[in-house]
Amino acid sequence: MNAEIIAVGSELLLGQIANTNAQFLSKQLAHIGVNVFYHTVVGDNSTRLKSAMEIAEKRSDLIIFTGGLGPTKDDLTKETIASHLGKGLVHDEKALHYIESFFQKINRVMTENNRKQALILDGAQVLPNDHGMAPGMVVTSDNRTYMLLPGPPKEMQPMYLQYGEKAILNLMHSNDRIVSRVLRFFGIGESQLEHDIEDLIDGQQNPTIAPLAADGEVTLRLTAKHPDEKQANELIDETEKRILDRVGQYLYGYDSTSLMNELFIRLNKESLTISCAESLTGGMFQQEMTSISGASSVFRGGVVCYATEVKKNVLNVKQETIDSVGVVSSACAAELAENVRMLMDADVGISFTGVAGPNEQEGKPVGTVYIGIAFKGKAVQTKELKLAGTRESIRSRAVKIGCYLLLNSLKESQNLN
Repeated sequence: MNAEIIAVGSELLLGQIANTNAQFLSKQLAHIGVNVFYHTVVGDNSTRLKSAMEIAEKRSDLIIFTGGLGPTKDDLTKETIASHLGKGLVHDEKALHYIESFFQKINRVMTENNRKQALILDGAQVLPNDHGMAPGMVVTSDNRTYMLLPGPPKEMQPMYLQYGEKAILNLMHSNDRIVSRVLRFFGIGESQLEHDIEDLIDGQQNPTIAPLAADGEVTLRLTAKHPDEKQANELIDETEKRILDRVGQYLYGYDSTSLMNELFIRLNKESLTISCAESLTGGMFQQEMTSISGASSVFRGGVVCYATEVKKNVLNVKQETIDSVGVVSSACAAELAENVRMLMDADVGISFTGVAGPNEQEGKPVGTVYIGIAFKGKAVQTKELKLAGTRESIRSRAVKIGCYLLLNSLKESQNLN
C-alpha cells in the first residue's frame, strides 16, 4: 500500500506550528509496511485542497488528511472531500451526543457551529475521538481509501494508534503480525554504528533494520512480519543478537525509554538517592529527572549554581580552587558533586560545569564541560568533555552524557559486588 499524507492548515504554511503529525504518521505507517512517498501541506482553501487531492489520487492508494475537522469556517476538510467524492455529510449521533454533553458539563451554551464537528462522510467508518470532539473517519471510493484525522496531535495520535492503524491493517487483508522493537544506543555515532553492522543492513529482509539518529543518540528499529507473533519475535531476537555481538556495549535500553528513565530505574532498583549541582546546564538534569513519575523516591534535590558566588557560598567550593583552576575545572566539578551530595544527604551527587557559549570562559573554549560523580564513601570521579554544536545542544548533550556515565558507574559497582 502506498500512502500520502496531506496536512491541512494555513498555520503550517505560515510557520506558526511544525508539521509533527506527518512525522508521527510516517513512522507509524512504516511499522506496518505502508510506504509513504509524499507529504503535502495545503492551506485552509477548498480549491487548493481539491487540487492536492487530485494529484494524490494519481499516485497513492491511501490518502491521510490531518486537520480541518473543527467548528470554524476555515475548517473545510470534510466538506471539500465530500464534494469531491460526491458524498453527503451526516451527523454521527454518538459524537454529537458527546459534544452536547460536554457543553452541559461545563455549563456553557453550545453554539450551532459546534454541531459541525459531529459531521462525517455518509457511509464512512467512524474513528472515535477519545481526547477531543471531532471524530475521524475512513471511507473508500474507487479502490482508494481516504482517512480523515484531527489536527491537534493530542487528539490525532491516540486516535490513529487506537483505531486508525487497525482500520488500515484490515484494508491490507494481511494475516501477518507486524512486530517492532527499538534498540537504543549511546556513546557511538550513527555512521560508526552503521559501519559496524553494514552487512546486516545490506542483507536485511525480514526483519528489516532501520537506523535513526536523534539528539546525540542512535536507534535501530527492527521490524518483523510473520503470521505467528511468537515467531516474529524470535526473528527479531536472532537479528538483535547478531547486532549486539558487535555493538552491544553501547546499548542502554529499548523502545520508548530514555537515558534518564533508565537511570531512574537503576537508582530505584538499588534504593539509591541522588542530588545534583548544575551550573552549565541550569537545571536541565533536575527538570528531566523530576518529569518522571515517582522521581521523589530517588531524587533528593539540587542546586542551580550558575554564579561563582553561589558555588562558593551555597555549595562550599573552596576559594583556593576558584583562584587556582577556576570554576570551569575538574576540581570544581568534583567539589560540587560531593558537596551537593552531602548537603542533600544523598547517596549520589552529580555536577555539571562548563562553557556552553557563545564566548569562552576562563580561557576555556566553548564546549568544554566537566561532569563530577560522587558516591558516598568513594573517591569522586570526573570527566572532561569537548563538545561541539549550539549552546542548547552542548547543554542537552552534557545531561545525556552525565546520565550515561552514571549508569555505567552503577553497572560497574553492581558487577564488582
